[in-house]
Amino acid sequence: MKESELFLKYLIVERRFSKHTITSYQTDILQFTKYIKDTYEIDDIKEVSHLYIRSWIVSLMETGIDPKSVSRKITTLRSFYKFLIKIEVLDKNPMLKIQAPKISKKLPEFLDEKKMEALFDNMANDGNDYFEVRDFLILDFFYRTGVRLSELIELKISDVNLYNLTITVTGKRNKVRQIPISMGFKQAIEKYIVLRNEFLKSEGLDNHYFFIDNKGNKMYPVFVYRIVKANIKMVSTGKKKSPHVLRHTFATAMLNNGADINAIKEILGHRNLSATQVYTHNTIEKLKEVYKQAFPKA
Repeated sequence: MKESELFLKYLIVERRFSKHTITSYQTDILQFTKYIKDTYEIDDIKEVSHLYIRSWIVSLMETGIDPKSVSRKITTLRSFYKFLIKIEVLDKNPMLKIQAPKISKKLPEFLDEKKMEALFDNMANDGNDYFEVRDFLILDFFYRTGVRLSELIELKISDVNLYNLTITVTGKRNKVRQIPISMGFKQAIEKYIVLRNEFLKSEGLDNHYFFIDNKGNKMYPVFVYRIVKANIKMVSTGKKKSPHVLRHTFATAMLNNGADINAIKEILGHRNLSATQVYTHNTIEKLKEVYKQAFPKA
């Protein structure tokens, strides 16, 4: 279906979605069109009604796919069909009759302050080994700034302003934001940059990305994920051990220490406050402590 190719081009050129998002959209649409063709022998998008779309959703649910993943695929189709209406391929939107499955809200996993202290105590960072200092800084960076994995990978040397104590991050939909850093973190960054530059010089390489892999190249998601997972595994038995857990940890720690939720929203780069408010649930234990200490009959 050539319409899907036009849609993906639209997302890249006009919407400026990230590569990761484009890949997800492409996968969802290919899966949908393949199902329609294999099940109903339909090649023309104009012949697809809401009944066929519901059939696809049911088939996804029956295979045991998580409702959250199904909901994301439905979101992809909503965007796709809105685009088809926009370019006048269709005059009626079948997605208007489609409802996403209910999703039970799960609180984001995070590490408490004691576990974070243990995590950093377990990591070597007192020497001048470039790889040890880099791996330590990667986890410290996630914890101190709350950046996303993609944002950390795309960070460039020029984005780190040690004079103004700010880091410029390019987030989803190419939205640029600045994150403040402390003097203590500045010193850790300075140490890393010195070792990073020495490493590149010794290898006869040059790279403008802030974090680089063992060969001096731009980092890739799996490389960072492995570093984070290996170290979180030492202090946590939780199911998730991804960089996003450290993003959740940052947000929860900020709230627990009295930060304004709107400020946290801006630092995290959330579009809506509702995305940030989920972290307020994680602070209930903190509220219980305050209540016990402050209320005489508690």
